[in-house]
Amino acid sequence: MNAKNPRLGIRPNLPQFSLLVLINAFVGAMVGMERSVLPLIGEREFDITSHAAIVSFLITFGLAKAISNLFAGRLADRIGRKKVLVTGWLVGIPVPFVLMGAESWSWILAANILLGISQGLCWSATVIMKIDLAGPKQRGLAAGLNEFAGYVAVAVAAYASAVIAANFGLRPFPFYLGVAASVAGLLLSALFVRETRDFPRLESGADAIAPEGHGPLPQSSFHELFIRTSWKDKNLFSCCQAGLVNNLNDGMAWGLFPLFFSSLGFDLREIGILAAVYPGVWGISQVLTGILSDKAGRKWMIAAGLWLQACGIWMAISVRGFSLEIIAAALPRRLSGGHQP
Repeated sequence: MNAKNPRLGIRPNLPQFSLLVLINAFVGAMVGMERSVLPLIGEREFDITSHAAIVSFLITFGLAKAISNLFAGRLADRIGRKKVLVTGWLVGIPVPFVLMGAESWSWILAANILLGISQGLCWSATVIMKIDLAGPKQRGLAAGLNEFAGYVAVAVAAYASAVIAANFGLRPFPFYLGVAASVAGLLLSALFVRETRDFPRLESGADAIAPEGHGPLPQSSFHELFIRTSWKDKNLFSCCQAGLVNNLNDGMAWGLFPLFFSSLGFDLREIGILAAVYPGVWGISQVLTGILSDKAGRKWMIAAGLWLQACGIWMAISVRGFSLEIIAAALPRRLSGGHQP
């Protein structure tokens, strides 16, 4: 990667691109540390009997992440991608410490507000920077590798935190994973990541991002973009709708599946495996689907993936038995995640 003479493509920018892949793995690990154990903490340590109250941490996380996602792209254009990324890590540093020392469920909610902001800034920044580097011909592959790194890390951290909890208790030891991930992510981002704002300028100058047969795309205000993507443009609206359903399903799996599997009598290690299979299959499949989306298009993949999600969720709540639940957990993420935009 040469800041003065940038070249588009993954291969010319492989060291920086690989670094961003690694950093997004640490971003995913921050979520993974919660995925197996946090709902069980609410049930077993804080004696919360309402499942709706337990999954309230997802509401705070989701709202915070949605708002930070909304502004992350604009901030990345104004102040730079690297500053957004580093800011996200600074916000995320306190999260594992708050989770370890939480004295009430409100502390957990506060920690997940911080985690949502951190995830929105860090994940958005890493995917934007990878797409900057990759250029128009490899966007799907860049997004796929981003999702691969992030969600494989979610899976590994989810399983690791469950094993640690089974051996040492639900707190504090599982959250040491978050301490290590946040410190590593911050140091790598601050010391070694380089700004990529010049790459889309190179792309725009070559008219590379404009649709075939058109000139450069006009600049739009935030308000105009929001209206267009939210409901005015049918294609973009359908992409947003698919992303909404996709993330609702993921939230359900994160918040309710550990409680559901616990009610079936599975131990912490088994819950950790099931919690890991879902994001793990998601992440691994993204490399193939990313390449495929560049060649075959995104639309049919999104539709097929949503149908697979429906089948997988139905199977998860209908079957009994560990091996069948693994199959159910593996189904929902093969095609739908990661390529809606």
